[in-house]
Amino acid sequence: MATTGMQLLGLVLSIIGWVGGFLVCTLPMWRVTAFIGNNIVTAQITWEGLWMNCIWQSTGEIQCKVYDSLLALPSDMKAARGLTVLALLICTLSLTLGVLGIKCTECVGLPSLKARLARVSGVLFVIAGFLILVPVCWTAHSIIRDFYDPYVAAPHKRELGPALYLGWGGSALLLIGGSLLYAGSNPPGIPSSPTFSSGESSPRRAGGPAQNISVV
Repeated sequence: MATTGMQLLGLVLSIIGWVGGFLVCTLPMWRVTAFIGNNIVTAQITWEGLWMNCIWQSTGEIQCKVYDSLLALPSDMKAARGLTVLALLICTLSLTLGVLGIKCTECVGLPSLKARLARVSGVLFVIAGFLILVPVCWTAHSIIRDFYDPYVAAPHKRELGPALYLGWGGSALLLIGGSLLYAGSNPPGIPSSPTFSSGESSPRRAGGPAQNISVV
């Protein structure tokens, strides 16, 4: 029961991390306009994401525009697109394997095959967590580097957007959930904790037949 609970907890955490990764990929909130110096009150706020940028007017109106050309994007944004999409595809595959492999489902009859599927699912969730973590950290590093670069003009400086924080949380859930799913999926015959079996060879029981020892 303990391993089944660990599998379910790992699968639930991984699903939540997958949803967070989907929001990270779609939300245009990776970069936000920085308020520097006397630029405290502004008529608009710019949000930049992987697929579009949005401008929030002081009147409450929001206008979004999809990027016209993929080739015009910077290299970090191209890599972030590819890695996040790949992570979501891996999560979809690992979720299917996880549902087939956890002990509380009857989709697969062989216990050994179920354990292997669950372990592969856990490994794939961990890989997906790393694939989301890399572009998020890369983008955060570039934003912080440009923010403190004196050669970058103030209007071009950005701050960390909410999508980056969501990416850190989602990748952490995927890493933890995948690890729990892998640890709770022991193949048959391999116990999760060491067991000690009492040996059959024991000293002669009291009241048993006595053996006559003759000394020559």
